[in-house]
Amino acid sequence: MGRPHPCIFKIEEGRGGDGSLLTPLCYEPSLVTRHLRDDGATATSTVPGSPPRRIDTDKAEILLLKAHPIVASHLSSARYTLDNGILTPEQRAFYEDNGFIAIKGLVADEDLERYRDRFERICRREVTVPGIMIMRDIAIAKSKIAAQDQSSVTKVQDFQQDPILFMYCQLPEILQYVECFAGPDITAIHSMLINKPPDTGRSLRVAAGLKTSRHPLHQDLHFFPFEPADRIVCAWTAMQHIDRENGTLVVLPGTHKGDLKPHAYPEWEVREGGVNKLYHAVRDFDPATPRLHLTMEKGDTVFFHPLLIHGSGMNRTDGFRKAISCHFVSGQCHYIDVKGTSRENTEEEIIGMYRHNFDKDAKPSLIDVWHWKARLVKGRTLQL
Repeated sequence: MGRPHPCIFKIEEGRGGDGSLLTPLCYEPSLVTRHLRDDGATATSTVPGSPPRRIDTDKAEILLLKAHPIVASHLSSARYTLDNGILTPEQRAFYEDNGFIAIKGLVADEDLERYRDRFERICRREVTVPGIMIMRDIAIAKSKIAAQDQSSVTKVQDFQQDPILFMYCQLPEILQYVECFAGPDITAIHSMLINKPPDTGRSLRVAAGLKTSRHPLHQDLHFFPFEPADRIVCAWTAMQHIDRENGTLVVLPGTHKGDLKPHAYPEWEVREGGVNKLYHAVRDFDPATPRLHLTMEKGDTVFFHPLLIHGSGMNRTDGFRKAISCHFVSGQCHYIDVKGTSRENTEEEIIGMYRHNFDKDAKPSLIDVWHWKARLVKGRTLQL
């Protein structure tokens, strides 16, 4: 399978024309789009051996990035990637700088169709999976839709005991890249098949425009009581064409280099129809940070760091947008006590969800719940 040919782009924020912020970025052609906000942002492409080419843009224009070769940076001090011969030096440098990398066409159509069929059978209650959480968007829940099909399910979560869906977490093509970040000892810790519902209302028979399908910007480490963060990675695979219309991922490149920030429910929780359980939003980050909306085709897979700020927008189409994902952790990782940290506000909710779905009389610790979510994939498991 061919590897992406990286390129380098500098996104310049036009703050009064001073061009003070320069962020190096490189992307697979046609896989990533940059939405230029209304703040006068412009882009400059840099090709080795040629002068920079400035691209002027109108407001809210979507810029399709083109691929150009770059010379890899020195990786002797690499922090976020490991050298297992899978990533090229250019790809490692890209992840080091940006906190994510997208691999085109990584997962085969037949595998994705197998997962889609299994998901639909679970929604129709034709199969019962121990320990799986079936989750509904708040707008669907409020509408009291009783349909036993995918139209009433936002995602299935924690499918570590399902023999079909868990195949995704065991795919050699996925694991070879996971090893680039987590090393050879790999545990699947948090698995999801996401069925983002439309916000138009037509498919759901509920009021349109509630915007509940969007997932606010956040850092995944906020929800995880284990470290070190640099040995955790998410694999997120598109099960269909995904773009801004149906609510693709938006990432803030380079934010993985910062600290874990405080999170809370977004301010629009009450004002605009509510928010889904545990859809916490990051606080205290620079809103001028450049944002990238990933345009992905079926089978394309993005791997990203748990401190990378990311989210997804509304689904403005009439269909459901599907993706399958799993977080993986290294055997080097260990559990931590979140009390007294910014992660403490997740503890009660995560335990509460477990009790609500499986055992109302149980009194598990947060570590108990995450230990239940985990399943060893390869090597030795994370330290307890």
